[in-house]
Amino acid sequence: MKSFQMARPQSPGGNDANGTDHQAYDQSIIIPNKLVIADDSFERKELSWFGTSQIPTDLSIQVQGVIFNVHKYPLVAKCGYIGQLELQPSISNFGHDLKLENFPGGSETFEMILKFCYGFPVDLNPNNIAALRCASEYLEMTEEFEDGNLIAKTEAFLTFVVLASWKDTISVLKSCETLSPWAENLQIVRRCCDSIAYKASRENTSTGDVVSEESWWFDDIATLRIDHFMRVMTAIRAKGTKAEIIGKCIMNYADKWLPGMDEELEGLRGYGFGKSELQFSILRRKEEESSGKNKEQRTIIENLVSILPSQHEAVSCKFLLQMLKTAMVYSASPALISDLEKRIGMMLEDANVNDLLIPNYKNEDQGIMVNSPEQRTMHNIDVVQRILDYFLMHEQQQQQKMGKTNVSKLLDNYLAEIARDPNISITNFQALAESLPENARSCDDGLYRAIDIYLKTHPSLSEHDRRRLCRIMNCEKLSFDACMHAAQNDRLPLRTVVQVLFSEQAKMRMAMQGKEPLTRGDNSEQEEHRPSTNTEIKNLKSELENVKAKMSELQNDYSDLQQEYGKICNKHKNTSGWSLNWRKIKNSFHVKAEDDTRDEQHRSNPAGFRLSFRRRRSVS
Repeated sequence: MKSFQMARPQSPGGNDANGTDHQAYDQSIIIPNKLVIADDSFERKELSWFGTSQIPTDLSIQVQGVIFNVHKYPLVAKCGYIGQLELQPSISNFGHDLKLENFPGGSETFEMILKFCYGFPVDLNPNNIAALRCASEYLEMTEEFEDGNLIAKTEAFLTFVVLASWKDTISVLKSCETLSPWAENLQIVRRCCDSIAYKASRENTSTGDVVSEESWWFDDIATLRIDHFMRVMTAIRAKGTKAEIIGKCIMNYADKWLPGMDEELEGLRGYGFGKSELQFSILRRKEEESSGKNKEQRTIIENLVSILPSQHEAVSCKFLLQMLKTAMVYSASPALISDLEKRIGMMLEDANVNDLLIPNYKNEDQGIMVNSPEQRTMHNIDVVQRILDYFLMHEQQQQQKMGKTNVSKLLDNYLAEIARDPNISITNFQALAESLPENARSCDDGLYRAIDIYLKTHPSLSEHDRRRLCRIMNCEKLSFDACMHAAQNDRLPLRTVVQVLFSEQAKMRMAMQGKEPLTRGDNSEQEEHRPSTNTEIKNLKSELENVKAKMSELQNDYSDLQQEYGKICNKHKNTSGWSLNWRKIKNSFHVKAEDDTRDEQHRSNPAGFRLSFRRRRSVS
């Protein structure tokens, strides 16, 4: 048997005779070995590694397509796995062949293992420590074969160096993404997640009750893969971290890994008319994206939704609506979409109209027109209808009435937006408008605006459909400006215009009498019609005062006009009375003169009295 050349490596800093000290450089440790080496160095030729020494190699090991021509003795001396194998004789030479399947870390990690076995210094750092720990476990490099074997060295570095540093722990956890299942079985992932959770929760505890807009560790957590992120968030929640912090961290992660949420997923192109039909297209994602990418995005969405805190203040309603849109685009499970709809329904009063405009995504046609007009609508109304139903169910369970006023304004604005869609049917529009109870709206101006836009967009509606649509709103709840606009609106049916004028006349009459307008229904409904906030009560009182002031001004103007009219009439009456008196005086003089003449004639000719009298009557 040939003897090996005995040589002892020198440490970089000049080690002692025992060669037991190590030197650290920026969280990395260079470890010299005590074992003899048989090679001076390694040399690579294409995809093969050769040990450069005078002793011929007797073992060929293949790892991920790379062949290592090495000596058997240094590996068997430290690796229990290789020593237990029955090596097959090599066909090309007098040595043996060995192929390591699914080796953790690949050929680069095996190269460092060889250097360790041959006695070369090994640089341990956060980027390679997890792979070396898994590879040493794969090769069974335990203390049974040598004191201070690679398992012990890597385990010590993980425990005392890596887990004590935040950044090093993040780096090791990211390197574990390609080391499954070895990293899981060796508890490397669990220990890293627990260390990160401990440091993050300790930071949150030190900040007190103040929840910062974005903590310093959010961006580091967002670099992790979704399964490791889930493990970290589960550990952080177990530490008692506040729901607001967990929610902000989830939103930050979604913003990084789901970029389409801000871009509205290419959104909508808009409207175009051709052959009397509405044509539009919805771009879901870029064509070059593969189905594997879509599956990854769907997995991220499903996992993020599953760890959302149940508290309302944890995440915003805007974020939930963006998640819902993204889930619909990537064809998430119906159960997940239903869960998001319920969450949105419970906090619908915080929503925005623009966020509530959910495009009607078509997975199957990608913009190709379909025959059904309801499927050609620009926005998905069914989703909003379900969200509204969940909101009403939640309000009924909680017995609250505070949020209905805000939701009624939100719904009226939403109806005004979708009313511009020529393909929306009157049935869907009416069903959505009538979803809220009548007492939810304190004013129907927003509903009137939506109905007017719908009538303007659909000019071919029949008179019956127009009356059916206008029956949704209550004319008694329209403001003065809305009534003035409705009275001059040619698109409204005549019956609706008459109802508007009649209700406004009744309100004016009651305002002049100093009475509040009556509302139909019993006392409970009247209580529900009243505004639910002090601000709206103050606004209504100020409007009533303005109306009373205007009415008093009108009454003053009316009294002034009556006085002016009375003066004019009196002046005209005095002038006409003087003329009449003058005529009476003048006529009285003529009558007296005639009477005197008639008396003289009668005296001179009494027999001719009858003749003259007849003659006077005939003349008159």
